[in-house]
Amino acid sequence: AESWSTSPDGLVYEFVLRKGVKFHNGEPVTAEDAKFSFERYRGTSAKALKDKVAAVEAPDPGRVRFRLKQPWPDFMTFYGTPATGAGWIVPKKYVEKLGEEGFKKAPMGAGPYRFVSFTPGVELVLEAVEGYWRKTPSVKRLVFKAVPDPTTRLAMLKRGEADVAYGLAGELGEEVRRTPGLTLRPTPFVSTHWLVFADQWDSSSPWHDRRVRLAATYAVDRQTINQAETLGFSRITGSIIPAGFDFYWQPPAYPYDPARAKQLLTEAGYPKGFDAGDFWCDAATSRSSEAVLNYLQSAGIRTRLRPLERAGFLKAYQEKKLRNLIYGLSGIFGNAATRIEAFTTSSGIYAYGGYADIDGLFREQAGELDPKKREAILHRIQQLIHEKVMYLPIWQLAVLQGYGPRVAESGLGLITDYPWSAPYEDLRLKAR
Repeated sequence: AESWSTSPDGLVYEFVLRKGVKFHNGEPVTAEDAKFSFERYRGTSAKALKDKVAAVEAPDPGRVRFRLKQPWPDFMTFYGTPATGAGWIVPKKYVEKLGEEGFKKAPMGAGPYRFVSFTPGVELVLEAVEGYWRKTPSVKRLVFKAVPDPTTRLAMLKRGEADVAYGLAGELGEEVRRTPGLTLRPTPFVSTHWLVFADQWDSSSPWHDRRVRLAATYAVDRQTINQAETLGFSRITGSIIPAGFDFYWQPPAYPYDPARAKQLLTEAGYPKGFDAGDFWCDAATSRSSEAVLNYLQSAGIRTRLRPLERAGFLKAYQEKKLRNLIYGLSGIFGNAATRIEAFTTSSGIYAYGGYADIDGLFREQAGELDPKKREAILHRIQQLIHEKVMYLPIWQLAVLQGYGPRVAESGLGLITDYPWSAPYEDLRLKAR
């Protein structure tokens, strides 16, 4: 779209589509395609969108209109940002002709690159689209290779088999930094990491006592972990909400203070510490989780690391089957309200409990159309989260990426808080 507008009552959103934009088969992008694509959307936020949108209309080929059931200040967050894929437009006639299975094998869009081939678990190949509306891409062919092992990714980068390599943490990032011809590029991300005190609502659990949760928070040296894992480039924000999100509130810092941690445990009745049971994590975060666990052990909070592969971890997390401590994280775009809704409100998909004052304030802000009033409510919610010590915030992650000597523009960091190379049409190789 080239522009959008909202009705004064917040019930109608209208988008004017950019003229001359075409799908890769040469067909124009129309309002009917936008309407079809929204109705086809089946992603994680489909229920929220379908529950709140009364109708989608295409009054003419260049305009698409959304009518809401009630005012929803987060509509544009869900539809117009990377928080969801609901705004991605596919060609209606093409999808209907091929069917969903056929479309999966030969997908088509209106972006700067067209699909060439995909070998699951191996590689995706794209080629540049001449005449893309923003600019014709400089790099004519992109090959994305699936390489799960970070050491192998670094070796490919050093041998010139890859031009850009993602996720080179710790000592691998340091190796990129000291290797001639390679460039280390830390990219900030909306991915915040924290510990969940899953049993804080169980009166028989040590975690029910705020002093114990606060002791754990003082026990962890986040900056030392940051230095070891991301060479100091991650941000210690003290919040589960990314600092760049709308309505973010910066909490006061809880410093690393092991003596204070042990004092609080003694005051809570645990002078010799206690057995905190299992510490659950996604296996991909095992290194960070183990570092946090070691600091907790030093303070007397004894726990056992229980890594699970990602799909199993997320399933158990959502089904509320994990207890004691959980290494939580989210890299989903949005704003403070969307992050709070998923993880903090009683009805949140990842929430193990809630607090009535926070739930009440969240309901109040959900229908508030005045941004300043809404911000004040969301700031108060974040203050309560901090005061109650609901979580042990660790960091807002910066991902360590590297690129090789052929690259003039890697695209890393061009989009704020987006950690991967983008926009693709801006990538450039050096002239030979």
